[in-house]
Order: sequence, then structure tokens, then C-alpha cells
Amino acid sequence: MENTMNTAVKNDTFQIEPVLRKVLVDAEQDHQELQEMFQLMGWGDLPDKLKIEIKDDVSAMIEELRGQYSTCDSFVQKRRQSVTYWVSCYRDGICSLETAIQALKVRKL
Repeated sequence: MENTMNTAVKNDTFQIEPVLRKVLVDAEQDHQELQEMFQLMGWGDLPDKLKIEIKDDVSAMIEELRGQYSTCDSFVQKRRQSVTYWVSCYRDGICSLETAIQALKVRKL
């Protein structure tokens, strides 16, 4: 009985390991792409906490710079202005990291 349980656990482990490896590889690739995006914006030196807060914004900015789409939406433009403003404030020492993060946090409805 005990041997059967060990075999079942080993079989489950072998089935899970490829999935975990894929998740790890995908996460590493996403992290590398994110770092490249921030480097393109000249924001590679930002703390990870701030990068996480604005990663979707930066990704969209890079896609637009690459010509993948263009937006004229005033709310999108205001959000981008807000992101660049608060990143500049943080980098210039005008505000703390926590203040910039709180200002850029997307509020849920």
C-alpha cells in the first residue's frame, strides 16, 4: 500500500514538473520583456514596486511607439501624462516612492 502511494506521488510530481517549468520560463521571459520596456523608456532604474504599478501603462506606450496602434482617447492620454509626471516627481526627489505608487494606483470601481 505504501509503495503504491509513493508511486502515485512520484507520478503526480512528474506530471506537475513540466507545468511548473513552463510557468517559470514564461515568468522569466515576461520579466525580461518588462525590463527591456523600462529600458526603452529610460526608466530602467525605477524600483520594482513602481514598475509593477505602471507595467501595463509602459507596455501600451511601447506598443504605440512601435506603431502597433494609436490612441486619441483623452483618458488614455491623461493617464500617460500622470504616469510620466509621477515617475519624474519620484526620480527628481519631489515625492517618495510610496506617494508615487499611491498616486498611480488604479482604483477599482
